[in-house]
Amino acid sequence: MSLTVTLPKGVAVSALGQGTWQMAESAARRAQEIEALRLGVELGMSLIDTAEMYGEGAAEELVAEALAGQREHLFLVSKVYPHNASRRGVVEACERSLKRLKTDRLDLYLLHWRGSVPLEETVAGFEHLRRAGKIRHWGVSNFDTDDMEELFETPDGQNCATNQVLYNLTRRGPEFDLIPWMTERGMPLMAYSPIERGRIPHGGALQGVAKKHDASIFQIALAWLLQMPGVIAIPKAAAADHVRDNQRALEIRLDPEDLAAIEAEFPPPRRKRPLEMI
Repeated sequence: MSLTVTLPKGVAVSALGQGTWQMAESAARRAQEIEALRLGVELGMSLIDTAEMYGEGAAEELVAEALAGQREHLFLVSKVYPHNASRRGVVEACERSLKRLKTDRLDLYLLHWRGSVPLEETVAGFEHLRRAGKIRHWGVSNFDTDDMEELFETPDGQNCATNQVLYNLTRRGPEFDLIPWMTERGMPLMAYSPIERGRIPHGGALQGVAKKHDASIFQIALAWLLQMPGVIAIPKAAAADHVRDNQRALEIRLDPEDLAAIEAEFPPPRRKRPLEMI
């Protein structure tokens, strides 16, 4: 499987990144979370995903503390609240995120989910930030196919670099129409909660494939996702051992027999399903 995924403008990013949702919420876990983020970057998981929503900025501050002095090795992603996504609001929100992250630029800035602000305003704000050098790329999150089509009809909407959605073995709905739509336009998908927050079913096909590869079911579920073309996975790992477990998923090569067994138990969608969110 590829270790990188290419954005529409040709920039290669880590196929396996690090999420930060629910980090920085406990002082007792802070040192452990910082150690995990640092180790992840050492192991090549240089794409770091965060958001102004996570701990109301506390996760961004944690990332800044954990990765101080390593900015040139990182691909930093943050997200703006929908209620901050007016043309002026998105610029001001970005400045606040930059301050918390202690950096002068974001590599990717996403609209966290769709709200009441017209897409034209949000895109105009993103484009202003891009021209000013505050962000390198922009994208969206939790957009279904009809939302993406509307986005592409707005001025500069086709500059969208990615769409971050809930996607894993148990949530394969995006495969029916959203992923084909994005693939046709050369746009990778960012998969959040790639192991369903640890709720991937035990037993069955996954257990058998895991035993064959001397791996956990979570590593198999992550390896399955990573073998999909054009998919970036961003699992959260708040402890060093968990980071190492995630990284090993890149080394697992699922063969046709493995994939057939997994497919039989977790079949792809046969009809349109509304996009799910957590």
